[in-house]
Amino acid sequence: MNPRDQADLGPEHLDAERYVLGDCMNNARHVDALRAAGFQRGDFSQPGHELVWDVITGLHDAGEPTAPAAVLLSLDRRKDTQRAGGYGYVTGLSQYLSGDPLYYADKVHARAELRDEADLGRRIVQAATAPDAEPGVSVTFIDAYLTRQKERAAGRSGDPVDALLAELLDASSLDNMPVLEPLVGDLLHLDSLARIIGPSGHMKSFVVIDIAAHVGTGKPWHGHHVRQGTVVYLVAEGARGIRKRVRAWEKHHGMKMDHVLFMPRPVQTRGPEWDTFIEAMRRLEPALIIIDTQARVSVGVEENSNTELGIVVERLDDLRRATEACVLVIHHTGHIGEHGRGASAAKGALQSEFHVSKKGDNASNIIVTMKVGKQKDDEEGSDLQFGLKVVTLDGEQKPDGRPVTSVVLESLAPTGPAHGSPEWLVQILDRADIPLAWGSPRVIKWCAESDIQMRKSKIEEAVKTRKTRNTFDDPRNARNDLPPNLPRDLETPSPRDLGGTPGEFEENPRSSIPPQPGGGPGDGPTKPPSPRSPSREGGGEGEDEKNTTPETPLCTVCNEPLHGYRLDRGYTTCLQHDAA
Repeated sequence: MNPRDQADLGPEHLDAERYVLGDCMNNARHVDALRAAGFQRGDFSQPGHELVWDVITGLHDAGEPTAPAAVLLSLDRRKDTQRAGGYGYVTGLSQYLSGDPLYYADKVHARAELRDEADLGRRIVQAATAPDAEPGVSVTFIDAYLTRQKERAAGRSGDPVDALLAELLDASSLDNMPVLEPLVGDLLHLDSLARIIGPSGHMKSFVVIDIAAHVGTGKPWHGHHVRQGTVVYLVAEGARGIRKRVRAWEKHHGMKMDHVLFMPRPVQTRGPEWDTFIEAMRRLEPALIIIDTQARVSVGVEENSNTELGIVVERLDDLRRATEACVLVIHHTGHIGEHGRGASAAKGALQSEFHVSKKGDNASNIIVTMKVGKQKDDEEGSDLQFGLKVVTLDGEQKPDGRPVTSVVLESLAPTGPAHGSPEWLVQILDRADIPLAWGSPRVIKWCAESDIQMRKSKIEEAVKTRKTRNTFDDPRNARNDLPPNLPRDLETPSPRDLGGTPGEFEENPRSSIPPQPGGGPGDGPTKPPSPRSPSREGGGEGEDEKNTTPETPLCTVCNEPLHGYRLDRGYTTCLQHDAA
């Protein structure tokens, strides 16, 4: 078969690329001819072929031979042999001899232009069909495409310097560059490399699988807009536990976790299979690729070496360039705790980095915090906080008969009260089912045991808030000894009865006290309740809210203001210190 016909075999015309490289390895003069014709490394469809081309042109520019042995030696020095396909593959390239590399270069160049056109069409369709689509956005993609075409044309002029100069942009041309396309709010973007770090066992994988599920289904992620797309989750460690987490998420949200695919084993970034993985992802076109974890896909790499870790980062970036997806890597922190373990080479290549940590010792009081550690081109924003909800899996039991459970994230921070505020603590106490009867000392002790750091005054305010919530607005305070059809106006406490005795209200909630002027039986006083007494703490945060007039009666035991029916019925102590 004619070698030119062989170049037409296969959807990617890989043989044409091989003939270009094989001819140049056997005769270095072809390099100048190809450059003069405007051939560029970006015309190759395979990252491995780009590496071989870089080595060939580098040897040629240095006046050294480009023979297969020299190319392999140079790849070894750069530690790129496996990335280029391995010894056997690179040696085999030298067998592709045609004597006419320009013919094949034209084929490779044509395929590159078709890929650019297909990419342009894909971007236009995505922009036009997005939920927040606006007219005119596609013009940006078209302008960028035309700019690249001009650069290619300049490169074919025959002068490499002209080709390089054509790539320079003036200030106005910067508007034609593609902008970052959001994937999850302002946190994650398409065509970017991101990382989530944190100590082992601090819920990193739970956060990431929650993100994956929301991207796959298109659901907003805890208040952040999501661009729906396919997700590939490379579960390099802990694959056996992933099913439980998926089923718990599906039950909690009442929907299937669609468009999320799992690879339940590691693929090594420095192994030959990584190129296969890259090609598979390029064909699949996912929006998000998750690598869990960095250490498990870089086995044998000295992670404290910037040189070796830099190679891993470059391989991850190869995946990003080939797919234009968001590549999200999970990594452990070191002993210091706030930085990713190992060398710092990775962080410079990241568009985004997040730190995940947890506090608490069980699902009822665990708080997971996701802190934005880096956003290269955006404002870092505030921290995100989540609680955990235990989900029982239907129809599954452990050998001893206990139900099988997992947990899902529930947002605390975006829509809830500010972290550390009394309202926030009320929410935490409610979630943990802390009894309403607990006083401040017991709650303060519980907070200390749960690693919740708050001022005593704020904890006391949270306790008071829980105790004084409206009986019928909060089911925790609701009485269950009243008739089900009781009219609303009869559910209110009776007015003040100075002749009452402690405990009378609990025994006779519907008092027979004669009505006061202008009201019916059981109506409360018409004037508003008296203000609270002045604060005994002498100022500080919230002082204006605590200042009250002296008329409010105080508990004779704890000196706190009396509220509600205790105040209305003339008791001298609060319920907590009622001797009866």
